[in-house]
Amino acid sequence: MEIKYTKGDATNPTTEGNKIIVHICNDIGGWGKGFVMAISKKWKKPEEEYRAWFKSKANFALGEVQFVEAEPSVWIANIIGQHKINKDENGDPPIRYEAVLSGLEKVGQFAENNQASVHMPRIGCGLAGGTWDKIEPLIKSSLSDKGISVTVYDF
Repeated sequence: MEIKYTKGDATNPTTEGNKIIVHICNDIGGWGKGFVMAISKKWKKPEEEYRAWFKSKANFALGEVQFVEAEPSVWIANIIGQHKINKDENGDPPIRYEAVLSGLEKVGQFAENNQASVHMPRIGCGLAGGTWDKIEPLIKSSLSDKGISVTVYDF
């Protein structure tokens, strides 16, 4: 299955059925810049649950995912795919591709279990500093190659 690209708002998928909105979070509990602002403007629960998860320290690590039901049939997938929020001592951006892949594989399992489609902006390519040529193959191998419908939104 091919990834579908469209212009629009990733927080407002228009397909029928169950939907998962995917985005990348950092591993230091920060929530306040980038796509999360659009999520928080529409729903309070994803941020509240993410902050509680960080405080609890339970499985809060790179590659993990938290699924938050924002409204009936819509889940937010908080993927921890970013180490801290700034470049590291080697000048590498915060994105951690292995963690993104691990998180996307968990999203794929959740999507299969819930017969859900997956929706996202160009994850990991904003504040996390990743590049789409590295992210897109991760989405293909973990989701669309497994028959899961994926839509990527350019705002």
